[in-house]
Amino acid sequence: MAAIKNRHDLSSRTFVSLALITTFLTLGLIVFGAVVRVTDSGLGCGSSWPLCDGTIIPPLDNLTAWIEWMHRLFAALIGVFGIITLVVAWRAYRQNNPTVLWLTVAGAVLFAVQSILGAIVVIFELPPTFVTLHLGTAMLLLASLLAAAVVAWYRPRRQPTGDYVRQLAYLNAVFALVIILTGALVRGAGATLACTEWPLCFENVLWPASSGQLAMIHMLHRFAVAALGISLLILIWQVLANRQDSLVRSLAMGAFVAYLLQAGIGALYVLSAAGPEWGAAHVGMAALTWALLIILSVTESLDSASTAHNQLEAQWQA
Repeated sequence: MAAIKNRHDLSSRTFVSLALITTFLTLGLIVFGAVVRVTDSGLGCGSSWPLCDGTIIPPLDNLTAWIEWMHRLFAALIGVFGIITLVVAWRAYRQNNPTVLWLTVAGAVLFAVQSILGAIVVIFELPPTFVTLHLGTAMLLLASLLAAAVVAWYRPRRQPTGDYVRQLAYLNAVFALVIILTGALVRGAGATLACTEWPLCFENVLWPASSGQLAMIHMLHRFAVAALGISLLILIWQVLANRQDSLVRSLAMGAFVAYLLQAGIGALYVLSAAGPEWGAAHVGMAALTWALLIILSVTESLDSASTAHNQLEAQWQA
């Protein structure tokens, strides 16, 4: 029995390490995808997929082709790590903790969907809807891998009942995803510089209805960012009032710091007339905010389930 337990512990540690490596690679891929977008390299290989303009190796003097090609190779690397992670999850968790396995399977499915969407984006020459779906699927892939790693690693703790920390964590995670999707829509629709001032649009106008559809799309994204800021402050207030756990507090504060960096870099992106370095950093901070909120949501869910189970057992014993 001890040997079986040791093998399971080793498989569990191996899985967590692989899941985290694949997660970090996925985060890097998201930032790399932002580099592809802000450098206008999305069609660097033309409308050819999976090859690059019909060749395996792009021309050495074509920088945009190499940026797009490296992005595809990065995605292929994640696919390799994803397959290995799935195999380890199957061996370690199919009987012991099937939630981890199903989250990993969901990640594998999302990776396949993301790859298909990436091909559609290239073949049909960057339609904004599919560009947005492509990024959204990447974020869901990041979330599924993180959730699998957290469920495998985290040991639930008792928590107070009757507060709204868990619900607020869910709400903020949804807001973070909405911001990411609206940001992708802004870029895909060509509305990045539809408002060249910050925080308002032209001439201190809050809602630029007279400036056209692109300006309204841009301001819709800013409104979503502002809503997330307010919601995060409420979350932090509830966490400080109801949680003594340093992990929960660190996750909430970390998400708020990442949000502030995201908003500040977004302002610099506009004021610098869409400087590529600010665009990539903006997406990276948005993904980090989303990731921290996913970790917080999963840990709160596990703690809540454990607390409810303990209360039920106490009632049965009574």
